[in-house]
Amino acid sequence: MSPVLAGVLQMLALIAALALVHVPLGNYMARVYSSDRHLRVEKWIYKGIGANPDTEMRWHAYLRGVLAFSAVGVLFLYLLQRLQGVLPGSLGFASIDPDQAFNTAASFVTNTNWQSYAGEQAMGHVVQTAGLAVQNFVSAAVGMAVAVALVRGFARSRTGELGNFWADLVRGTLRILLPIAAIGAVVLVACGALQNFSGIHEVGQFMGGSQQWNGGAVASTEAIKELGTNGGGNFNANSAHPFENPT
Repeated sequence: MSPVLAGVLQMLALIAALALVHVPLGNYMARVYSSDRHLRVEKWIYKGIGANPDTEMRWHAYLRGVLAFSAVGVLFLYLLQRLQGVLPGSLGFASIDPDQAFNTAASFVTNTNWQSYAGEQAMGHVVQTAGLAVQNFVSAAVGMAVAVALVRGFARSRTGELGNFWADLVRGTLRILLPIAAIGAVVLVACGALQNFSGIHEVGQFMGGSQQWNGGAVASTEAIKELGTNGGGNFNANSAHPFENPT
C-alpha cells in the first residue's frame, strides 16, 4: 500500500470515527462546558486553588490563567525529576539531569510529549504517575479549554467573555478525560497490559541470557496517552512495546 493511500484511508477512518461519536460525545462535552452546576469535588478544587468558577474571563485573563498553570506545571515536573533519586518508588534510578528534566517538563506540559529518554531505564513510578501521567491529563485539558474558549469567542463576539479557564480545566479533566481513560485502562488491563507498581525483574530470553524489566501503571498511562494524543510512554518503544500494546 502506498503512503498516500494509507494516509487517505487513515483520514477517512478518522472522519468516520468522528461521525459516529459526535452526537453522544459532542453533546455531552457541550453540556459539560456550558453547565452552571459544579460537582462537590470540583468545589473542593476551586476552594483549594482560590478560584471562582463562575467569574467570566476576557481573553487576557484567560490567557494569564493558561500561562500561570503551565508555568507551575513545568516547575513541578522539573523538580519531581530532579528529586527522583531521593523519592520512594524510584526503582533505584538516579535523578534526571537538569537539561533532560527541563526538556521533558516543557514538552509534557505543552502536550508535545517529546520523549528523548528510555522510560524503563530512567523514570521511576512516582515520576511516571504523579508527573508524566498527570500532565497527560491536564495538558490535554488545557488544549480542550483553549479550543472551547475559541468557540465562545466566535459566539460571544459582542461581549468578549470566554468563560472561566479554571472551570474549563477542571471539568475537562474530571468529567471527560478521567472517565474515558478509566474505562480504557480497564480494557487494556483485560487485554494484558501491565498495571502495577512492582520493582525490577530479571527475566530469561529465548536465545539465552537475561534482561531486566520493571513494572508500572502502564495501562492507565497508555489510556490517557492515546486519548489525549500524548507521547512518552513507560517504555522506549512506546505503543509498539508488548507491555503497552499486548494485542
